[in-house]
This record gives sequence, C-alpha cells and structure tokens, in this order.
Amino acid sequence: MLPLSLLKAAQGKPMMVELKNGESFNGHLIDCDTFMNITLREVYQTSADSDRFWKLKEVYIRGSTIKYLQVQPALLDSVKEEQQRAREAGRSNAGGQRGGRGMNRGNARGRVRGGPGARGRGRGG
Repeated sequence: MLPLSLLKAAQGKPMMVELKNGESFNGHLIDCDTFMNITLREVYQTSADSDRFWKLKEVYIRGSTIKYLQVQPALLDSVKEEQQRAREAGRSNAGGQRGGRGMNRGNARGRVRGGPGARGRGRGG
C-alpha cells in the first residue's frame, strides 16, 4: 500500500502524528501533498515530555519531520480493498491492448531513440 494513497483516503478523518522530536498531534487530516506535508484541524498537541498540551485550530506539519502516522484500522482495510479492486480492473483491461505499445516504443513516425533517422539534441525538427 502506498502511503500517499492512504493519506488521500484519510482526508477528513482523525489521525495521530508523531514527530521525530517526540511531539505528537491528534487531529483531523485536511490536506496532504506529495512530500507528505500535512494540514490537521482541531488539533491536540502534546509536548515531547508529555507534560504540556495545547489545543490548536489548525496546524501545518512538514513531511520531513514526521516519524510516523497512525490512522484508524478500518481505513486501512478500506484502502486495501479499493486498491485490490483497481488492480483487478487493470488486469481485465490490459489483456486487450496488443500491438499498441509493444517492443518498438518509437514516436509517431516510427523512430526509436538513437536509431536510424533520430536526431541529436538541439538540431530541431
């Protein structure tokens, strides 16, 4: 299972994030990007030593600072099932594509990179 597909499925759902420095955040995932930067809303932040707590309206967490994420187990199951259905649908569609993009992966004129008629960089045309 890919982490980004799990994060996309977790949008709007509660999750817990622990940072590499030991702080933790409990809140609802609002958004994420390809670098795993995330935005949480209705957040409870806990200090690294667990002595202090804060309630925050919204927080942005840089992906490179995240140690791990925890989501509801039911979400994991639903994402696994969805990916399995997508794989099965992909297999049934892939069988009928013969001849389209086979061994000769040339461009529209039938040229293969580096083959006869191929031009070098910067020559145009």
